[in-house]
Amino acid sequence: MSIKPRHANQIFIGEKKYEFRRTIFSRKVDVVLLYVSTPIRRVVAEFDVVEVISEPLDTLWKRTRKYAGISEDYFYDYFSGLIKGHAIKIGEIRFYDEPFCPKKELGLKPPQSFAYC
Repeated sequence: MSIKPRHANQIFIGEKKYEFRRTIFSRKVDVVLLYVSTPIRRVVAEFDVVEVISEPLDTLWKRTRKYAGISEDYFYDYFSGLIKGHAIKIGEIRFYDEPFCPKKELGLKPPQSFAYC
């Protein structure tokens, strides 16, 4: 899963416990590899998926706002044009000793949002 560096940092320090997505996995996912986008461009950690919440935006915001790591305006801008959104509740995070390039190590082009491996 691709994520911007500022959001990754919020996850790592515990301010952000939900990762929001406009579209969500089509299959069950237990562990997410966290690819931090430019300028890092590496998979730096993985986290356990506690649950995936898919709800209307107002309900989703009310459930996740305490640990959203983003403002309410940012939330609604991100989900602009949608009625329902998705939040991945982040569980235990495990950092890699050596972050890696997903293309070299997994044969995957860094995803825009997420990819399966």
